[in-house]
Amino acid sequence: MDIARPELKQRKRRRQYLIGAGVVALITAAGVGLAALGPAMPSVDRSGVLIGTVKRGELLREVRGPGTLVPKEIRWIAAETAARVEHIVVKPGATVQPDTVILELSNPEVDDQLLAAKAAVTAAQSDLAAKRTDLSSKLLDEQSAFAHAKSDYEAARMQAEAEKVVAEKGVIPAVQYKKSLVVLEQLKNRVSIEEQRVGEFRRNIAAQIAAEQARLDQLAATRELRQRQADALHLRAGIAGILQQVPVEEGQQVAVGTNLARVAKPGELMAELRIAETQAKDVALGQPVKVDTRNGIVDGKVLRVDPAVQNGTVQVDVELVGMLPAGARPDLSVDGTIEIERLPDVLYVGRPAFGQPDSEVRLFKADPASGVASRLPVLLGKSSVNLIEIRRGLNVGDQVILSDTSAYDQHDRIRLK
Repeated sequence: MDIARPELKQRKRRRQYLIGAGVVALITAAGVGLAALGPAMPSVDRSGVLIGTVKRGELLREVRGPGTLVPKEIRWIAAETAARVEHIVVKPGATVQPDTVILELSNPEVDDQLLAAKAAVTAAQSDLAAKRTDLSSKLLDEQSAFAHAKSDYEAARMQAEAEKVVAEKGVIPAVQYKKSLVVLEQLKNRVSIEEQRVGEFRRNIAAQIAAEQARLDQLAATRELRQRQADALHLRAGIAGILQQVPVEEGQQVAVGTNLARVAKPGELMAELRIAETQAKDVALGQPVKVDTRNGIVDGKVLRVDPAVQNGTVQVDVELVGMLPAGARPDLSVDGTIEIERLPDVLYVGRPAFGQPDSEVRLFKADPASGVASRLPVLLGKSSVNLIEIRRGLNVGDQVILSDTSAYDQHDRIRLK
């Protein structure tokens, strides 16, 4: 016969309650512990990131940009008249002298205009010579009239002086002497008038000759212009150098002002660098420059800074003061580094990705002992090509990740493995 024992059931139930409570307590404790640990730190391969060490010392600020070598002196030769390209005498790349003919052009109208201009000058010269002869003849007539009047005056004066003596003695009537005085006065006035007429005619001759000479000079200038236009049909280099371009073809019709050839002096080169507009603000005239020609480095200095921005860059002209290496030629691609300034005794580190000058960024500072990198704010200062000043947030010897860490923006710590 079974004996009922209710205390066993109660003991078993209490044991179940205790076990359940323990399980709940363990789960709760585990949850609290996991919550306290936070999200798991992502792991980053140390060899896959760039780590820089903070240093103290002199920071050389530089900006760098690509560019090309260009001649200092370039001459574009343009068409002075509309013409047709008959023959290309010299090809690009050839060495030319000032009188070297590059192109042969043709324009029949220019030849006709030159002949007409020469004929007009010849006719004007003949007209001027004829005018001089005619005016000289008329001047002689005026001078003859003046001389005749002067002769009549002298004869009348001598007669009046003679009549004065005999009139005082009563030999001739006084009225006759007075008539002689009247004639003498008339002849005196006539002499004065003739003298004035000769002077006026001389001035008139000068004016007429000057007018004819001006007309002749104008026609001569037109002839010289037509002669230059005719000579320009034989297109010459004008300077000694290298023929770089001939952007026309034989048989092509060109208009006035069309560029037909480009000649450059190859021995005198300069560099045209393209500096990012964000870095060009500190570039000034006279700053030293190192130009890498891929075959040597040439010293230079900033000659000009273009005030305009094109495609996000500013053109900086650099005068080369050092010896050019072999192979340096126009249009050669180069890299230029401009020295902005030297900052003594500052903290600096390699320039981080997306790190802009005078801005605050959040960088991961690495702990070599634990292998954990923690994010912290860092204030950046002035920058160079590969280095940047540290104003606040880091100390000498600190190691920071310089690579792009935007993939870990949601984490304040990462583990380096």
